Amino acid sequence: MITPTAGFIVYGVHKDGLQDPMGVPFIDDALVARSKKALKEAGVNLVEYPVIIASKEEARAALKQMKDDDSVDCVVLFSGTWVWSAHLVAAIRDFAMTGKGVLIWTHPGSQGWRPVGGLVLHGALLEVGIPHKFVYGEANDPAEVAKVVSFCQAARMKQWLNLSTIGTFGGRGMGQTCGAADPSQWMRQFGIDIDSRDTTELLRTAQNLPAERITALEPRIARLFGKAPERTLVNERSIRLYLAIKEIVRKEMWDFYTIQSFPGLADDYSASCFAQSMMLEDGCGTSTLGDFNTALSVLLLTKLSREPVYYGDLQHIDKRSNEIKIIGDGACPPSLAGKLGPAGFAEHGIPTEGGAGGLSVKLVCKVGEGVLARLGRVDGRFIMALTRCTIFEPPADQLEKRQLECGIPFWPHGFVTAHCDIEAMVQAWTNEYACLGYGEHLYAALVDFCELTGIQAIAL
Repeated sequence: MITPTAGFIVYGVHKDGLQDPMGVPFIDDALVARSKKALKEAGVNLVEYPVIIASKEEARAALKQMKDDDSVDCVVLFSGTWVWSAHLVAAIRDFAMTGKGVLIWTHPGSQGWRPVGGLVLHGALLEVGIPHKFVYGEANDPAEVAKVVSFCQAARMKQWLNLSTIGTFGGRGMGQTCGAADPSQWMRQFGIDIDSRDTTELLRTAQNLPAERITALEPRIARLFGKAPERTLVNERSIRLYLAIKEIVRKEMWDFYTIQSFPGLADDYSASCFAQSMMLEDGCGTSTLGDFNTALSVLLLTKLSREPVYYGDLQHIDKRSNEIKIIGDGACPPSLAGKLGPAGFAEHGIPTEGGAGGLSVKLVCKVGEGVLARLGRVDGRFIMALTRCTIFEPPADQLEKRQLECGIPFWPHGFVTAHCDIEAMVQAWTNEYACLGYGEHLYAALVDFCELTGIQAIAL
């Protein structure tokens, strides 16, 4: 899970201990300290500017420090008291031109005139057209602090993606129209470079791996699955493919990747189910079928969550109960297995989509609260559809029946209740894949990320 870093700057004209007519300092130092503490406890690193800014010179110095510090993802401008907005706005504009985020946080309360300072600066940035988020909330209210934190997380993701690279093995899988990428658009909107390789090097690397590499991996596989798989040709190729992908991604310095899988590699050598499962377990953003939009969705959820991410087909959607079955084609991080049993091994099992066969993962996803999300494009413009959801496990005595419903019971199953208008979700969704992330905080962070990067959020 990423850890954002925010510059924390307090502003206000009546500072340096200046008191109001009742003899109380305008700026409440204890309140400022509590607000900083709340952010730190919520997982935000702070770069604290030591001077309360009010003049143009002070604003320039403070914002320049945050602008030049590569570790800073955004700045939190904390309203200490009222301020002359014209003294701050040019420096804030200059800072915002870096692409780093700007947030104004105003703590409620009549003492100190903080709302006046917050609103006048908020209005000034709106007038000039400087993108920012305005939070009016107390430091002792977790819901209000979460608004600041989600913005900081989104700003971190935006900065992380800038200058990153997504690699692709092979081309478009299964004729996917809704996963293709325009390299120029990805560079313009996110700062992401798209690099590509065919699968020849991947195949050669897998075939040439020494047997001891496989032996060395078996104890980890046994910890995740309860045992290592039988040493057959098909199983060994699945393991080799995982090790080869991991090696090439590291060598090429790709930050995340997508793989065609089939037609091609999965017909000639091995299905990629096991390899994809293990890469997800390793915390790597990825997707199959050369689906770039799913890969970025998985990456965002992975970086923002403490748990690995599962992507699979929206295999069944029940509009009466809001229940969704997510069934991936054998790929799921094994640590997501729930109380109905540990992750197990299965076969890919579909000769028309990977005739070479290969290991796949069988499990039922554990219970929890989370988010379903996927980036997509509508008429060439990015949108993200997302909804909150609850992941549940069916009763043990009903599990076999529920797994048999799809005709492929040995693939991983996620049983989800979506907290949205299902009809609206179906209309907004841009692909058969659902990307499932664990953590209630993901929803707000993704909405903020969309706002920061120019994606239309379809928040269901």
